[in-house]
Amino acid sequence: MKKIFYEKRGRRYYPVSEYDSNLIDGLPKGTHLVDVYPGGKSTRYNVDPNHAALIAAGRIAEEAMCQALRNASEIQPKTRALTPEQLAAWEHLIKVFGEDARCLSRASSRDIAEAGIRALQMEADKLMINASVRAAYDQFIMMCELSKDHSDAETR
Repeated sequence: MKKIFYEKRGRRYYPVSEYDSNLIDGLPKGTHLVDVYPGGKSTRYNVDPNHAALIAAGRIAEEAMCQALRNASEIQPKTRALTPEQLAAWEHLIKVFGEDARCLSRASSRDIAEAGIRALQMEADKLMINASVRAAYDQFIMMCELSKDHSDAETR
């Protein structure tokens, strides 16, 4: 949305500033990292995504991700104190259902997804320690850059 702001001088209005939401919020082609925080926003342009490590770690880290997702989605105990009657009922529930019944609340979908991403990042970091994997990744990025330049020339 484009908006022009005017100032009145005498009997006439003169444009003094212009706001264009498409121009302000628009991003050029590429991968960008946008960090929004209270009181501000930071944008890093043309960040190289670590695709090779992500793909490799995703295939290798399947079990680690499943375990991280299971752990993050476990039901957690409530923080408020229980009355004596509730505590007695709670202990009876645990006696009947076993120790797994001690927990009642779950993590949010976001927390569970973040746990999976953290597990994936840890596996990717482990892979990148190996010099051969790092060299292969660097070659992969070089090929991506070469093909990106090539595809840009074809579209012009």
